[in-house]
This record gives sequence, structure tokens and C-alpha cells, in this order.
Amino acid sequence: MTALGLAPDSWGPESTPDPLIQHRSRLLGNAVSRVDGPLKVRGEATFAADFRFPGMVYAALTFGTIAKGRVTELDTAAAEAAPGVVLVMTHRNAPKITPLPEWYTEGKAVAGDTLPVMQDNRIHWNGQPIALVLAETPEQADHAASLIRAAYATEPSVTSFEQAKAAGLSPAFHYGQPLTTEIGDAEAALAAAPVQVDETYRTPLQNHNAIEPHAVTLTWDGDELIVHDASQAVVHTAWSLAHAFGLRPEQVHVSSPHVGGGFGAKCVWSHHILAAAAAKLSGRPVRLSLSREGVYRLVGGRANTEQRVAIGAQPDGGFDAIVHTGVIAMTHHSPVPEGFIASTRHLYAAGSFKLAVEAAHLDMLAPTFMRAPGAAVGSFALECAVDELAERLELDPIELRIRNEPERNPTSGVPFSSRHLVEAFHAGAERFGWDRRNPRPGTRREGEWLLGLGVAAACHPYVRLPGGSARITLTADGHATVDVAAHEMGMGTETTTAMVAAERLGLGLDQVRVRYGDSRLPGSIMAGGAQQTAVIGASIGAAQRELAAELLKLVGHDSPLAGLTPDEVGSFDGGLCRLDEPSRSESYASILDKAGIPQVAAEATGAPSLELAHWSMHSYGAVFCEARVNAVTGEPRVSRLLGSFDCGRILNAKTAASQFRGGMIMGLGLALTERTQFDERTGRIMNPSLSEYHVPVHADVPEIEVLWSELPDPHAPMGAHGVGEIGITGVGAAVTNAVYNAAGKRIRDLPITLDKLW
Repeated sequence: MTALGLAPDSWGPESTPDPLIQHRSRLLGNAVSRVDGPLKVRGEATFAADFRFPGMVYAALTFGTIAKGRVTELDTAAAEAAPGVVLVMTHRNAPKITPLPEWYTEGKAVAGDTLPVMQDNRIHWNGQPIALVLAETPEQADHAASLIRAAYATEPSVTSFEQAKAAGLSPAFHYGQPLTTEIGDAEAALAAAPVQVDETYRTPLQNHNAIEPHAVTLTWDGDELIVHDASQAVVHTAWSLAHAFGLRPEQVHVSSPHVGGGFGAKCVWSHHILAAAAAKLSGRPVRLSLSREGVYRLVGGRANTEQRVAIGAQPDGGFDAIVHTGVIAMTHHSPVPEGFIASTRHLYAAGSFKLAVEAAHLDMLAPTFMRAPGAAVGSFALECAVDELAERLELDPIELRIRNEPERNPTSGVPFSSRHLVEAFHAGAERFGWDRRNPRPGTRREGEWLLGLGVAAACHPYVRLPGGSARITLTADGHATVDVAAHEMGMGTETTTAMVAAERLGLGLDQVRVRYGDSRLPGSIMAGGAQQTAVIGASIGAAQRELAAELLKLVGHDSPLAGLTPDEVGSFDGGLCRLDEPSRSESYASILDKAGIPQVAAEATGAPSLELAHWSMHSYGAVFCEARVNAVTGEPRVSRLLGSFDCGRILNAKTAASQFRGGMIMGLGLALTERTQFDERTGRIMNPSLSEYHVPVHADVPEIEVLWSELPDPHAPMGAHGVGEIGITGVGAAVTNAVYNAAGKRIRDLPITLDKLW
């Protein structure tokens, strides 16, 4: 193994590539078992609802049952008299709480909505909490909450998507930017194109169903708030709770060592604020664990969409125009749109574009981010339309996509940093046996099952948000501790962080310890957008440079490293060495021992994400599906699924494969089973449990094969792009296209259920 140079201190066009990209690694790219695996297998991993405080009480919520109006009567007497009850909190006695701002509009705000929490008698959606009960046991709290009786004065509400659209649409914005792109006159080009497809596609409301429901355990210590949370944004949660209660952020300490799935939902919701308010009012520590129904009532999911995709093409398949417009459901208190044009901006070359997302506002629970927001449902519409166009052109669907492969980003004109989607299609097609596909639907049959093959492209943006920092502490025994306010939600963050740190420092994996999931650690990193690994990697690289500078200050005049600068040294075999003369080296332990100090630490913030200003950067995939449709019952089943991915350098083959497969399974839910049953008469969610909301189970999931390129992005930390979101993207379309190839019926309204097929 050769010496490894320091990570660059800039990611702009003048910076050198990350040395980890070309480094012959002992760890990166291999299948490494999770370092937290044994802890979880033994049942010793501590989640938010496992923490206990002396004198702790348990919380239960009572939910409102109208879509809009006021609470006129609230009878809590029976609840207050129930056994074990410590407190009943309503708007009549709740402490003053400041409403939270929209996402990232102020400080580190990540609240699910901007409404006041239990500050008045107003009702904004069906399911809003109207009371909280504290009791000595969870059972006593649940029983008492069921005794609360409320009366309401209803007001006219909008709970129908059609009604909301008729009331008027408004442009949708994402982080203050309008979700619109127009290049040329796409409608005119579409009308003039000799071959066209112009269809409407719909996707339903969906709910989050992480294996760990939302929970928080907290207590007040004087004017400080100590919180154990299921969070994918500990620093942001601390900031938000401080804002709500008029505190300084450092007065709130949030820890979240283990999270049983997040997928965009585990940021700040009203249960955090209600639990903290009740603890303040009662003077007792509080645990509030949402039931599965509670998650459905309180935590937003994916908004429904209605999308028009129109593509005009020449007979050879070249796209003249792409139109992707439509409407999403939102609320007036929701900052999160389902930006379904996310992939369309980047996937295909075309002579003109018209892309736009508009919002129809309903009185409902605020939607939020859900795995691959925008891209998962937008790719369904776009990739089904491409499949329909391929049939009309009598072209193979993969060939049509390749013919429209852009040389540069088709809407921004920015060059791609790395893009190997065509290679992903070729590799996937060969492995999957795409050449056996018959383009005529309904021609393959096994007994009473019709068989079909489908394909779709996948695209998800590379993101590296600011705020990432890390601290590295080296001890005299040659071990390192990495401190970073990151999150382990089951995707293997602790393991890949340890691997990256070990490679950067020239240490063994067993010599690196990672501390994470705590708001008092360095940085303000959010586990979202598949960007956490890039942020951590850049932060560790910056800390490595600072650490090398500190170590060089400690070396003696007789050291082989004497007089060298940080840019002249690298890490090698548990120490530093001169890059162009590796024999000039000294171990970390030797440097510290000679300096007479037990440890040295360095903390640094990752360089700004300048790479995004110069290159178009994305994760890509080609998803292949074999579907079966029963000719008697119309039942659809997926019998094979393959994902071929281009995500730069894969850091851990084992956890990456798991992430890809997990995303693809969620894609099966999007395609076949998942739909929130929303009663448009009352605005109430009618299937708030896993017995009624159907996620894919073992019988629904076939063997899933994944493969990927080994081509790093020269402009990304470690050469890696995110893998957490790309797996679900494209699956809905691949399944839908395979179902069409099997049964000859186009489904443009998810999920695909047998009533739509037969």
C-alpha cells in the first residue's frame, strides 16, 4: 500500500482529486460488516424509546376529528380522574410555544409545518392533537386519552384534490426556487413533432412506515432540555426546540445514537414540542412514543400528484420537446413540495423543455420528504411516457434512451462531472437477459401467468449541504476517535465513516472509533438527500489536514518529518510520511510519545461544495423488472428485479447493496401496494395501520440483483455519490412497463391493483 496524501481543502475546479479515489484501498469498496451489527443483534442498541429517566411518565395523545374549525368544548374531567394520570395538557394550559419557521428559511429550521402547537382552539387538519395525557404507565395514559371528549364548530374545508385544483393553483417552490424550467417553445415543438405521446399519470398519498415509529424521551434540567430522539437531524432538532421555547441552541442537547429508519420523516414534528411542553408543565421527564396510527395522524408522507408528460420526437427517436407539468397536493402550512420534475431536468437531451410544478392546497396533514422526494414519482411518469413513445416509434426502450443521451446537462448546459448511465444500461441488459424480451405485449405465458419485461432509467442529484464538520482525536496508543454530528439510521453510516477515517489516517478499522448522533458534536449534518456520506467524507478530510499540521508542530528536530509542510506529507501505516520519500516517516504514537502528550485533536469544517457550481452531478441507475399478471384474476406479481447503478465509487459493497435493495423494495410498494386511503369527505386517513396500509412483505419481494460501476467521480469526496435514494427511483416505471409488456394494459395511476388490470 502506498502513502495517502491529504484530502484537498477545496472541491472547486482548481483542486486536486481526493487521494482516496486513486488510492489502493485496504477497505474501501470491499464488503465490510457493520461495526454496530453485533450490538443490534444482541438487542443492546439503544433507541429513543429505550432511554429512561428517574420519575419518568408516559404520554398519550388525543386527536381531533374534523378537517377545519374550532374546538368548542373539551371535557377532560374523566381523564384527569383516571388512575395514574399526572397531567392533562390542552390549549388551555399549555406553555407558550413559538411557531417554527419553514425549512431552512431561518437558522436550522426543519419543522414539518409552521403551525402553532396547542396554542389555541384552532383545528387545521383531521388528526391534529387536541390533548396530551401524562400517566405513570403507557397503558394508563392511553386509557385516559380515550376518555377525553371534544365538540367542534366546523368551518368550510378543502379536502378533495379536485376541489383544491378548482379553487386555484399556485407555483410550487423548493428552498425558495420555483419548480419551473422553460427552454424554447416546447408546446409548439410538441405539436409539430411527427411522433408524440401526451398522457396524464397519477400517484397517491403515501405514509411513512419506518420500522421504528417516532419517539422522544426528554427531561428539563433547570433551563436546559435533554432530548433522546429518533432523529435524522440532531443539531437542527436542537435549534428548532430552542426556537420553540425561547432558548439558546446550546441549552438543548439532542442525542440519537440509533434510528430505526428515517426516509425523510424523522425531523421535527409537533410530538417533540408537545413532549417538551408537558415535561415543563409537569416537572417530570416524559416519554412520548407514537403508535403507528399516531405516526399517520401526526407525521406527513408523500403528497399525491397529477402529472402530464408529453414528448415529441422525430422518426429516428430524437426528442424535439419534453413537457412535464402538473399539480401536487400541499397545505398552506407545509414548506415541502413533491418536485416531480427533479429527474426530467437532467436525463434526456431535447430541443425544448417545459417543466413546471403547481400546488393545490388542501386542509390536511402537511406532506413531507419521503425517500427520493420528487424523483420517485416523477420518474414513474417520465419513464412510462418514454416507454410508450418507444412503442410508437417501434424502437427498443433502451435504444430510445441511449439515442437521447445528452453530452451536457440538457437544461443547465453544465458539463457532467461523471455520467455512465449508458454503461449501466448495457451491463444491466446483459445480466438481466433483456434480449429475450418480446416487444409485443401479451406474447409470453407460463400456465395462467402472462410474463413481461420492463425497464426504466433512474436519476437522483448529488448533494453536499454546508455545515459539515468533524473532529479527530489521536491517542498515544495509535487509536483515533472521530466525532461528527451525523446519524445512523440503519444505512451503515458508522461503518463507512470508520472506513473512510481509517483510510485517510493509515489506520486499521479496529483502531478507529466513531461518535455520532449527538447535537454537541461538531457540524450540523442532516441525513437526507443521500448526501450525508459526502459531507462526512469532506469533513474528515478537512480535519485530517488540520491534524497533520498539528502533528508536524510536535515533531522534534531529529524527526524524519522535521521541516515538512502538511502538503508534503501523507498518512501511511499508522503515521505520517513524506509523500515523495515514504521512508521518511514517523508513527503517530512516536510523535506523541516524544512530545510527552497523551493525545492530539483537530477539528475542521469541510470546504464549500464548489463542485456543484461547476459540474452537473447525479447518481444514476437502470432498473429492470420481470412482472407476471394472472390471466384469470388479474393479480400482478414481480418475479425478478435488477438494478444497475452508476454512483461513483462504492465505499462499502455490503451496506451499499443493502441500500439499493431496500430502496427497490420501497419502489415495489410505490408500484404495487402503497396508498393512503384519504376520505375526501372528512379529510381523515382511513387506513392508519400496517394491517390496512400495505407495504411489501416477503411474498411480494423477489430475488433482487444489484450491480454497479466502479467508476469514481473525480470531483466528489472519495469519488462517491449517494446511494440512499437512487434505489427507489425508476422502480415504479420499470414495474409498470413490465406489467404492460405482460398484459398489454397501460396503468397510469399507481398503485397497480388487479381492478385496474382486469
